Amino acid sequence: MSWNLDKIDHIVVLMLENRSFDNMLGWLYDPANPPPFDKPPRGQTFEGVSGKNLSNPIPPYARDAQRGSVPVGKATRITNPNPDPGEEYFHVNTQLFGTVLPDANRHEPFNRKPYNLPSPLPQVAPMNGFVTDFINTFPTWRKREPVYDEYKVIMECFTPQDMPVISALAHHYAVCDHYHASVPSQTFCNRSFVHSATSNGLVVNAPYVNWLFHHAPTLFNRIEEARRPDVTWKVYYDELNLISVTWLLQPALRPYRRTRFFHMDEFFKDAREGTLPSYSFIEPRLVVNHNDQHPPVDDFLFTHAELAGEQLLFDVYDALRHGKNWERTLFILTYDEHGGCFDHIAPPAAVPPEASRPPGQYDFQFDRLGVRLPVVLMSPYIEPGKIVHTVFDHTSIIKTVCNRWNLPPLTERDKAATDLSEVLTLDTPRDDDPVITPRPFQRMPRPEDEPLNDFQKGLLAIVTGITSTNRIDDQQQLTAKVRQLVLLLENEYQVVRLKNIGQAWKFMKERLDLTFQYEGVESQDAAMDSTQGELE
Repeated sequence: MSWNLDKIDHIVVLMLENRSFDNMLGWLYDPANPPPFDKPPRGQTFEGVSGKNLSNPIPPYARDAQRGSVPVGKATRITNPNPDPGEEYFHVNTQLFGTVLPDANRHEPFNRKPYNLPSPLPQVAPMNGFVTDFINTFPTWRKREPVYDEYKVIMECFTPQDMPVISALAHHYAVCDHYHASVPSQTFCNRSFVHSATSNGLVVNAPYVNWLFHHAPTLFNRIEEARRPDVTWKVYYDELNLISVTWLLQPALRPYRRTRFFHMDEFFKDAREGTLPSYSFIEPRLVVNHNDQHPPVDDFLFTHAELAGEQLLFDVYDALRHGKNWERTLFILTYDEHGGCFDHIAPPAAVPPEASRPPGQYDFQFDRLGVRLPVVLMSPYIEPGKIVHTVFDHTSIIKTVCNRWNLPPLTERDKAATDLSEVLTLDTPRDDDPVITPRPFQRMPRPEDEPLNDFQKGLLAIVTGITSTNRIDDQQQLTAKVRQLVLLLENEYQVVRLKNIGQAWKFMKERLDLTFQYEGVESQDAAMDSTQGELE
């Protein structure tokens, strides 16, 4: 049943970065909070951390191991967890099952067989290895072992006072407390699933060359194939990103760069004037002054990406709420993956995208979901304070769009998914306007000096790879193309040489200029030059 989905003409998705449900919303309802966050509305249940005896053991080799375990706590700094936790498949296995197999996986590269998976695999993951994995990962960034006060932060979760925007929206609309990442791993595969309901067997970001040959069709292609005036799409991205990450990771969208991808000023104009497409996908700022809420790499700078992300969420919601077509809009806030942040709910089983496909990277079968994500659904057809316990994943977004406009599924995963329409229960749209106030924050005076995180390095490598593929003979067989591309890329080496955001931004600009010259068009849009002043 699709409830009031036919009353929705605009579905808008904002996908932020690397936060778990408990990390962002675990303390949403707790008796110690001031009203209205002291208890769930109307006696509903809420699967957060309040009232539960939750902890993770400290491994015996760690400093301060005599403490035994780390309990769930409340965030002590807005920039935690810091440094960036592990997020690849093998790190997530340790986080879920509390195992490091073989023992050598305590150290880089962390990915020796059996990739930290216990045998037999428990039916229900104990979720008891977040502290262990954070302790193991910490030396990658800091070149030393952490003490208790440094590794306990992986168990800390924000309160509504820390994150007033997402908390208020979750309270005034609907929060999903069983929405999971599509893959128990990192960014690229999960961002692929939200568009394609598959990642073509890829489980981790690296080697980045793999993503240049990821030709799965997307939901956007389904919309194009429909050739109907009542169903349209756009991707909106920040001008300082220089290029859309969706465009970078989805080769099937290459033809639409100039016609379907737009800067955020276009989104705010479309929202205000009521000219949004049927389906909108919004990307945060991912490099300079990033507002994606991705955890930081180092103490060297504090960009407050968490509060900047809160401001972005508020700005998008405010534009939709006060735009012309709010009555016909469903706004979905989600995150790509949990980014190594603690969560206490074990991921459930999942339907593989293609039943006959052999195992993917690291022998993963795509038969279980990733960690829970903080997802909030907003629409005037949603009753205030709704808490949804249905299991969703990223392909539920695809299913919702396909059900609304009668489009065919992409894979078995989205075909089996549950759409999000059950929250649209009101017969008439609400006209209230909740008061929501973001926390003030300061931008760093020199954001160009911030160290790069692994996600940003991956984007740079993809940019380099796209430039290199333009120099390969299309008549060659795929194996020959890959061989030549590996020789041309040099992206691993080049990206390693880049030390900070400023170098990365200039590197991206040069590479994108070259890419679009190879396409036979003008150098990248003039907006790239206009943003140079942001770094000077």
